[in-house]
Amino acid sequence: MEHLSLGDTIVFLVAAGLVVPVFKSLRLSPVLGFITVGIFVGPYGLVSLTGNTTVLDYLLITDREGVRALAELGVIFLLFLIGLDLSFNRLWGMRKLVLGMGNVQILVTALVIGSIAYAWGNSLEAAIILGGCLALSSTAIVLQLLVDQGRFSSPAGHASFAILLAQDLAVVPLLFLVGSFVNTAATSTGTDASIAIARALITMVIIYAVGRTLLRPLFRFVGQLNTPELFMATTLLVVIATASITHQVGLSAALGAFLAGLLLSESEYRHDIELYIEPFKGLLLGLFFISVAMDIDLSKIAANPVWILLSVIGLIGIKATVTTLSARLFGFSWQHATETGILLGQGGEFAFVVIGLALSFALLPSDTAQFMLIVVSATMFVTPLLAAASGRVAKWVGKFAGEGSVVNLGDVPSEQIEDHVILIGFGRTGQLLSHMLNQHMVPFITIDRNPDLTNGDAETSVHIGDAARIQTLQKFQIDKAQALVICINEADTVKHIIASARRLEPDIPILVRTRDEHQAQDLLQSGASVVVPEVLESGLQLAGALLAQLDVPKHAAGDIVAQLREQAQSKIS
Repeated sequence: MEHLSLGDTIVFLVAAGLVVPVFKSLRLSPVLGFITVGIFVGPYGLVSLTGNTTVLDYLLITDREGVRALAELGVIFLLFLIGLDLSFNRLWGMRKLVLGMGNVQILVTALVIGSIAYAWGNSLEAAIILGGCLALSSTAIVLQLLVDQGRFSSPAGHASFAILLAQDLAVVPLLFLVGSFVNTAATSTGTDASIAIARALITMVIIYAVGRTLLRPLFRFVGQLNTPELFMATTLLVVIATASITHQVGLSAALGAFLAGLLLSESEYRHDIELYIEPFKGLLLGLFFISVAMDIDLSKIAANPVWILLSVIGLIGIKATVTTLSARLFGFSWQHATETGILLGQGGEFAFVVIGLALSFALLPSDTAQFMLIVVSATMFVTPLLAAASGRVAKWVGKFAGEGSVVNLGDVPSEQIEDHVILIGFGRTGQLLSHMLNQHMVPFITIDRNPDLTNGDAETSVHIGDAARIQTLQKFQIDKAQALVICINEADTVKHIIASARRLEPDIPILVRTRDEHQAQDLLQSGASVVVPEVLESGLQLAGALLAQLDVPKHAAGDIVAQLREQAQSKIS
């Protein structure tokens, strides 16, 4: 594949522009919309039903390999964003879940499915391969659903992510295992595997060391240049470079992107990075779901509906049961364990890689491989429906088990607070207001573009971001905020922020600090609720000090200053 054809690109963009909004209006997952499109525009969809390729050529995606290669970037960007939302400290705190619960789920599920496959007449090698690859779930679909539905920070979200991360790490030994079945020299294979694993670990350590040393200064330098194009290019370079490095040493490319996200998770620019990557991730993930659905052969489903249905139910049932018991074993309540089990009941995208590799080595019969690909695709297709029902089923199980309080395994990000104040600008005025809000225990979020202003204030966490962007205000929950306070000097930027805020929340109080009465009137016309000119306030303070020097009584001086303020405000309102 040298390039993705223009026709395929048009089909995909039409799908993204038309199908996804329709599914959202029906309150269905966009993932389901992309999978539906993939079924019908692929080689087993409309063409196989009509037999006419000339009329439908412009409505179909013909370059399957091109689509699949590009779609892998969607998973890479998704894992990068997940890494941004975590940190090394939080990940280290999850090590028990990743190495313990995740490995238990993989091994037990592989053993159960492999035993069934062997009893069904498959060879031992085929049974091991099927058990291993079907034990893995879909990282792309589950994480996308958790993020879209705001469940990633929930206990079930943490458990699901821990198991998915363990499964991503398990792909490497699984691929080595497939290779060992082909290579008759067992000793050589074991030596090669050990060397490859050591090389992979060394690569991860190097990425960590280099990233900790260079990435943060690099983004600070690029951010200070205030060039959005350069900032986005640098972000894309970091994501794709780390993914390529891990891929070259035999690790998952998505795992490399995840490491890059972790390295930047503690950077002051992580919110800006997330906003730049988000559109790419969404579009490319949509392409990934389309590519997965293109492997579903409708004719084979119609020819064998009963066995396919039973296999889909069986795979989901086995994986949901084993995952639920694994989560329960590691301290989760029955409610959250059940929710996790249902979320991870599907097959995953790595099954396509492993089964395809095994098929190329003739380790699996063609009919068995195609059958299992259909079953995996079908389980991925019903995942959004299962995810929608998982919460209700889990609550019922929790009530039946007589459970009360829930298990909370992680702090909710500060962006998810409500009834807060959004404070833009952390100069002298912003610092004064943040100190006041802290004293009165009012929740607030501070945003500033300049990282140099974020140092030296231990009680305030300042997020680096562009508040003029609608996505930034949405990320910090402007729809749940009590007020927006703007304490920056750039008049044009202030106007953009006001316009973005009014577009999202027409009624939110917007308080602005400005230089003089002329700017104040302009900003009020732009949509500000209250504007306080610096010149006015400094003049009023000087007037109060002068009255005190003239021995005017304090209460009388206060009345005079208040009257002057009221007169001045009436001129600019």
